[in-house]
Amino acid sequence: MKIITPCLFGLEGLLADELRGLSALNVCVENGRVLFEGDENILARVNIFSRYAERVLILLGQFSAITFTELFDGVKRLQIEDYIGRDDAFPVKGWSINSALHSIPDCQSIIKKALVERLSLKYGIKWFSETGPKYQIQFSILKDEVSIMLDTSGEGLHKRGYRAKSTTAPIKETLAAAMAYVAHVYPDSTLYDPFCGSGTILIESALLVNKIAPGLKRSFAAERYAFMSKKAWQTERMHANDSIIRTKDLKLIGYDIDETALRLCEHNAKLAGVGGSLQLVNQDINKFEIKEERALVITNPPYGERLLEVKDAEKLYKIMGERFITKKGLRYYIISPHDDFEKIYGTTARKRRKLYNGMIKCQMYMYF
Repeated sequence: MKIITPCLFGLEGLLADELRGLSALNVCVENGRVLFEGDENILARVNIFSRYAERVLILLGQFSAITFTELFDGVKRLQIEDYIGRDDAFPVKGWSINSALHSIPDCQSIIKKALVERLSLKYGIKWFSETGPKYQIQFSILKDEVSIMLDTSGEGLHKRGYRAKSTTAPIKETLAAAMAYVAHVYPDSTLYDPFCGSGTILIESALLVNKIAPGLKRSFAAERYAFMSKKAWQTERMHANDSIIRTKDLKLIGYDIDETALRLCEHNAKLAGVGGSLQLVNQDINKFEIKEERALVITNPPYGERLLEVKDAEKLYKIMGERFITKKGLRYYIISPHDDFEKIYGTTARKRRKLYNGMIKCQMYMYF
């Protein structure tokens, strides 16, 4: 199968390397997504193991279209009956950018109509009850190039299953996992997050170090698909369980001024199976201090969209610059969308990496 994995902008390279490590074939990087080929075991494996993909989509077909007739004919040519049965539900959703076909509702309607006509011919029926499992059809139209895809993930892969509740403006799990990888969190690391909130950075770091597959405890839409064998999912879950390497030397230390956030962090870490490494402190950034000779900080400090919130965030950046003491053995990784972060922080970063938190362009500032 040809498979597409969308991802946050800036994570394409990490995701491509991850997919190669999972034995995906013919990996190809594009803006905001990575394409590859693989069988049903690879498809199940990527859903369960990927830390950076947003979801896993089977590419059903690609073609050019600038009229609704071309869109209809292109979809009707797809062998959709290889995937969708006569009782299955197949809703359609998607997006269009810089294309002649820019009306999303009209594109949805045309694609649905073409799918129904194709399946009517194949199954010899004119009406579909759609009472069976849901097969979510997705489309993208970019510069008049149409991609028709079948979602296999269901809920986005950033939803690992451990964060039922969160504080306001949490960092996305896929981005937190990428920060942990870039920062080189090791099995014997002491990791601080002075703005830990509901604990996403700490938890993703622990999952990475312990080699716990992020999708191990959740389900996926394709587990209900008739064309996929249950054995593929069973095999990959067994592989995920066998891959876990527990470390007792990792220390996760979270600070936050919000006691409710700390309780959420504790709850989420337990759900993720990494609560044993966690230490939580109800403390303001003004009192932040690292006592160890070797440690690292990975954090997503608050930032605001309104002027007052931005000013408050800038005060925090200044305090961080004073409290984050640069010396041998200590490393700091901070993500922020503020263009003048380094100026306010007081020190130019040794390295920077452009990342996106959702659609917000950020920089990951690295001090070591």
